[in-house]
Amino acid sequence: MTKLRLETRQVGPWGMNTYALICPDTRESVLFDPGDDPDTLQEMLVDTNPIAILLTHSHFDHVNALSEMKNRLQVPVMAHPGEHAEPITADRWLNDGDSVTVGHHTLRVFYAPGHIDDQICFAIETEGDHRIVVGDTIFDGGPGRTWSPEGFQITLKTLRQVVLPWPDDTHCYPGHGPDFRLGDRRAEIEAFLARDHGDFYGDATWEMGVG
Repeated sequence: MTKLRLETRQVGPWGMNTYALICPDTRESVLFDPGDDPDTLQEMLVDTNPIAILLTHSHFDHVNALSEMKNRLQVPVMAHPGEHAEPITADRWLNDGDSVTVGHHTLRVFYAPGHIDDQICFAIETEGDHRIVVGDTIFDGGPGRTWSPEGFQITLKTLRQVVLPWPDDTHCYPGHGPDFRLGDRRAEIEAFLARDHGDFYGDATWEMGVG
C-alpha cells in the first residue's frame, strides 16, 4: 500500500504548521488546522478530493480560516468536544480511540489535553508508517504552553500516558517548529518528567530545571 503523502505549510503570523494528508491511490485528502491564508491551504489540496477538515485543537492560530475553508471545500469539520478556546461547530466530534478514514488509510485519534482541553493527535495506522500530527501537544524543544499549574500537571500526565508509549520511530509533526523523531527526545522527556517543577506553568523546555 502506498504511503499517505504529507504536505505542510507555515501560515499566519505565528508560523503555524498546517498539514494535508493525501491518499495517492484514491486522491482523497484531509486538511489539518486551517489557521490562515486560505489560498495557500487550497493549493495544498490541488488535484485531490478533500473529505474533511481535522482540528487538533481550537486555539485561534489553528482555526482562523476554518469558516472560509469549510465554505470553500464543503466538507465536514471534525474536532474534539472538549472546552474550546474559539467557538467550534463540528459535523463529527472525535474522542480518544476514534478513527478517520482517508482513502485506503486510517487515522487514530489520541486525546492529549494539557495545552488545552480539546487537544487531540492523529496517528497514521498504516503498517510501517509512524507519523503523528500532534498539534501543540509536544514540540521538538518542549511541551505545549500551559496556562495554569493544573494544566501543566495534565500535560505531564499526557506525556507519561499518551506520548511516551509511542514507539521510538514515531515521527511527530507539531503545530509549530520542526518535525522530529520521538526516540531522539525520549531521554530528555523522561528526565523532564523526573524533575519536581512545583507550581510551574507557561512555556517549558526539556532542559528546564537542570542544574
